[in-house]
Amino acid sequence: MYTATGTKTIDKEQFVTEFTPLVKRIAYHMMTRLPASVQVDDLIQAGMIGLLDAINRYEGSYGRQFESYAAQRIRGSILDELREADWLPRSIRKKMRRIEAAVNMLEQRNGCAPNELDLAAELEMSLDEYHETLQSARGAQLIYYEDFQQEDEEPFLDRLFIDSEGDPLNALLDENFRSTLIAAIDNLPPREKQVMGMHYEQEMNLREIGEVLGVSESRVCQLHTQAVARLRSRLRNT
Repeated sequence: MYTATGTKTIDKEQFVTEFTPLVKRIAYHMMTRLPASVQVDDLIQAGMIGLLDAINRYEGSYGRQFESYAAQRIRGSILDELREADWLPRSIRKKMRRIEAAVNMLEQRNGCAPNELDLAAELEMSLDEYHETLQSARGAQLIYYEDFQQEDEEPFLDRLFIDSEGDPLNALLDENFRSTLIAAIDNLPPREKQVMGMHYEQEMNLREIGEVLGVSESRVCQLHTQAVARLRSRLRNT
């Protein structure tokens, strides 16, 4: 439909229907980097607000260019929601600090990377309790990198999700810190190194990684959380 001046009018309902899958795709992709306490429906709702804002503001032609523009507005709206919400419970921070401290203590004492049994014993937990702790701390990667952010740097959340189409490590970290992180990842136990590589370099989700490794999604989550604890300990002591 066109106006008397020849300008094409926008059928908002049609565009909402057409681009709702884009909102869901972005929301679910971002969920892989967030704690279990964050609900995907909240992200989708925030993303829909961003989509409507994009439809109302966009002045170009509606095609691939609009999709790119809308994706930026959708991500921005979700980030706003995350900033306003208490998206990282203190309980997760506390659990991860305990694991980090145990990793550091055992590495200093024994001169090598501790295994799960060692960590569980250091924390005075059974192995099952330790696994439950790792599982409950899903998404804890968000704790770590903001600890190393300088006051004049771009906000952590913006850097984390700035470019989902590229390498997440490039979006997440500046060059110097990235090189330090990569060196730390190289020294992870083989299975944890695999998980980190597939998740951040190949952008595979936990279910897909589990299928490749022949383990459950919850086990991948545990390995990921444990790897993050090791990285935090090593980066803090370099």
